[in-house]
Amino acid sequence: MWRSLIALVAILLGLLYLMPSIGGKLPGWWSHVLPSEKIKLGLDLQGGIHLILEVESIKAVESHLERVSEEIKHDMRKAKLRYGDLKRAGKDQIFIALMRVEDSTAFNDLVAATYPDFRLESVPGTDGRPGFHMRLDPKAKERIMKMAVDQALETIRNRIDQFGVSEPDIRPQEEDRILVQLPGIKDPKRAVELIGKTAILEFKLMDEEGNLEEAIKGNVPPGDEILYEVATDPNTGAKRKIPFLLKKRTLLTGEYITDARVAIDSRYNEPYVSLSFDARGARLFEQITGENIKKRLAIVLDNNVYSAPVIQDKISGGKAQITGRFTMEEAKDLAIVLRAGALPAPVKILEERSVGPSLGKDSINKGLNSMLIGGVIVVLFMAFYYRLSGVIANLALMLNILFIMGGLAFFGATLTLPGIAGIILTIGMAVDANVLIFERIREELRLGKPVRTAIETGYSKAFVTILDSNVTTIITALVLFQFGTGPVRGFAVTLSIGILASFFTAIFITRIIFDYLYVIKRMNKISI
Repeated sequence: MWRSLIALVAILLGLLYLMPSIGGKLPGWWSHVLPSEKIKLGLDLQGGIHLILEVESIKAVESHLERVSEEIKHDMRKAKLRYGDLKRAGKDQIFIALMRVEDSTAFNDLVAATYPDFRLESVPGTDGRPGFHMRLDPKAKERIMKMAVDQALETIRNRIDQFGVSEPDIRPQEEDRILVQLPGIKDPKRAVELIGKTAILEFKLMDEEGNLEEAIKGNVPPGDEILYEVATDPNTGAKRKIPFLLKKRTLLTGEYITDARVAIDSRYNEPYVSLSFDARGARLFEQITGENIKKRLAIVLDNNVYSAPVIQDKISGGKAQITGRFTMEEAKDLAIVLRAGALPAPVKILEERSVGPSLGKDSINKGLNSMLIGGVIVVLFMAFYYRLSGVIANLALMLNILFIMGGLAFFGATLTLPGIAGIILTIGMAVDANVLIFERIREELRLGKPVRTAIETGYSKAFVTILDSNVTTIITALVLFQFGTGPVRGFAVTLSIGILASFFTAIFITRIIFDYLYVIKRMNKISI
């Protein structure tokens, strides 16, 4: 009785988890009470894009050194320590040349107290003055690089979630790489641009006293830089670069942004991006605008100037806006990357593959056809060769497929084309288990044993063989899942679920049917 109850519960659960995938539109109450997750289709079945990204994590280390350099300058001015030169040197160190020998001890104490991740090394300075290398500790360097990859993974995931891709597959790989699979995406180019945009937002003052023409010729004033705005002619679509002479110092960054939304300018009927800052960002923005009235403040994203409006008055309330003759899609994508945050380091696309939805549909049809043809051949053979026992095995086979599909929905696993191959392989393995049992029963019957005894002995003798073969196969499947990539993992998932399902149906469910027919109904002759 209890075995029948377990079988009925398993079948009911399989049907419940499979219903959202095959039942079309379900009633509204279903999702509140019963499972509502559909079987996810992989990239090869649904179409979409496959990307392998590499995070240039060493750039995060360089950015860290640049920030530390600015902090050291501030700390040294505060401590009244004069320096002749202070700059990043190489990938993991900062060079400092002091103006006075007597400042060496105070500088050593400052570094030891404030910058524990750095080791100070004395080197020859300029004109006989003391020089130092602040070398970043290898463990700290490794930590920064790992954090850059982790942060890039989270930022990319946030961007894709806001972009609206359903069921993306985003996970880390070896050597600072990230795998991104976006099934069902209709605009691959836009998605790639969105993922790869570094999105470092900076607010910088324009140097209105410097000579722009001289700077373009190469005579850039100290502390200044030339950045460009790319302007597009709305009529011809032609692009031109407009140069700006800006102060290098960044007054405010995008790290204080809490929200970024697309709005429409009622005057020009053009989209722009409205920004909201957190409490600290709002105070900084109010202070910056209050101290620089009638000056131009450039809004820079990834070293491109988007706009450089004149500050007319102090701006309080933590609000700002970015204009730049955007299309609606450009404004939406800009808002997404600003909301999701900047990437800590640039990402490089190492591999890009696109799969069309028509190819995916064709793959599904071919996979289902092969499964159907293979299944029909197996069913006919079993019914012909083992008669009633073969029909019982075929019923178990149908339940096996139900459990596999229900298992995919339950675990939230993704069905891929190799996964369909795993299901087809499982069909053969499920029948193989029944064949072992039936042949053992035949052997017992040839020895003249009664039907009930033959069934019990056949199942007990075949059990060890079936268990042994299934355990070795599932170990192989788990190894494939652990160390394989996308398609291999898809095969391993369905194979693992299929092995467990086939073991349950072959040993447990068919035994229930045999016991019902030959123990409860007391059939004297077995059809096998």
